[in-house]
Amino acid sequence: MQQRRYSRQREQIYEAVCATNAHPTAEMVYDRLKPEMPRLSLGTVYRNLRQMAAEGRLVELEGTVARFDANISPHTHFRCQRCGAVSDLALPYDGGLDALAAGDGRLVRGHSLCFYGICPACAAEQT
Repeated sequence: MQQRRYSRQREQIYEAVCATNAHPTAEMVYDRLKPEMPRLSLGTVYRNLRQMAAEGRLVELEGTVARFDANISPHTHFRCQRCGAVSDLALPYDGGLDALAAGDGRLVRGHSLCFYGICPACAAEQT
């Protein structure tokens, strides 16, 4: 893989993702950085986040809107179906699932597990 040259803008985008546990969208990162980087475009943020995910520096969580995670170790997520928030769950990664899925000649390199439901904040609003 080709080494990308250093870019302060790129590092600030990466640092913005690292600074939160909110699993931000590209738009959230853009809104956070725009005041200090007035020439920043949303397209630049998207492009850099996707490049960093392809390089393995970030994890891209797919969904209606892509979200990004700086924690690249295998772990489980929860996505609220009401507000869209994504959070980490303190559940151990089950490598046994990889072994089970590896039947019929498949080479399994890992898995992603995400639970869906209503987060505590949204559940409290419903009561």
